[in-house]
Amino acid sequence: MNAVPEAYHGVWQRTLLRLSDGTEDTTTRVFWLQSAHLHADLRIPDPTPKLPFERAAQAGFVGLTEATLGRCQWHRIIDFHPDSGTDIGNMQFVSSDEVHETALDDSYLEIWHRLPDSRGPVAETWLQSADGSGRQACLLRAGDYFMFAADRPLRLGRGRSLSEYLQHDCARSAEHLLGCELTFGRIQGGARPWQILFSTLPAATGGLFSVPADPARWNALPVAWVGIYPPENGWRPTSLPRLQHLTTETLV
Repeated sequence: MNAVPEAYHGVWQRTLLRLSDGTEDTTTRVFWLQSAHLHADLRIPDPTPKLPFERAAQAGFVGLTEATLGRCQWHRIIDFHPDSGTDIGNMQFVSSDEVHETALDDSYLEIWHRLPDSRGPVAETWLQSADGSGRQACLLRAGDYFMFAADRPLRLGRGRSLSEYLQHDCARSAEHLLGCELTFGRIQGGARPWQILFSTLPAATGGLFSVPADPARWNALPVAWVGIYPPENGWRPTSLPRLQHLTTETLV
């Protein structure tokens, strides 16, 4: 798989979503971290949801990115919602730090601005559970920012929405149903090193991420037990996923 053009590398904050009916959203906190091959996207409404059914309004996903300077396709592997569908957008760089994304059918416009401190080295580590459960996770860096994502402990099928799972699966833990973790933070530039700015797990926001290590030694970071819900035997680094194993769709 080809590397994503460097023009996309960094963390992009969405400042505007405008739908074709004129509806606009300027309040949802939306961050997209793009590395050489992987993306991580986190979307937290304002005010921050606290209760289980409110938290179903959050969104976030991680996966492989196919990109040219005119179009992106985000192939989702880890997703806060069981099935978010295909994600392809036309991309127009207004400047080196502003890009406009439009739907192929013109149903939306999103305006993205790159965070200045996200310019710098990018790094990506894909993780697999060491217990054979098939859970996946990843840790990404762009400049002074990081994103961590991990599958929820309970695997969900694609036939129902997350809200439907929360409504009907009373016997299961709501926390585990909502336990798909997407965490975004600063490595050194926050109030404290590795500080979490936003997370799909509200209790984690403002806390510290569990990698108290030098980001310059990225390949040696202690990743076995990162996250709120690590697998029973921890995580182990593995090779990046391959696009042909995910989908037959191609960038058009």
